[in-house]
Amino acid sequence: MSKSTINNGEILDDWISQAEAARIRGVSKQAIAKLIARKRLAGREIAGRMLVMRSEVEAFTPMPIGRPRKSTLAKKAAPKKKAAPKKKAD
Repeated sequence: MSKSTINNGEILDDWISQAEAARIRGVSKQAIAKLIARKRLAGREIAGRMLVMRSEVEAFTPMPIGRPRKSTLAKKAAPKKKAAPKKKAD
């Protein structure tokens, strides 16, 4: 059985639809589309359909959401100095 190939020799069977990618990851098709738009997943339009590489979808690790927490180690390592009391003007 021969495998279908794309122009540059890539095997077409390695590419899956956004719907299949969503089923693999357990997310919506819109979430996959957003990842493609943000360049987190490589997408390729073939025959009018946007496809993604199966290996990329399976290996994808999401980034943490929100701002990173401030380090508490810096606060504990260097205690704050108390300001000297102000002198009264005569």
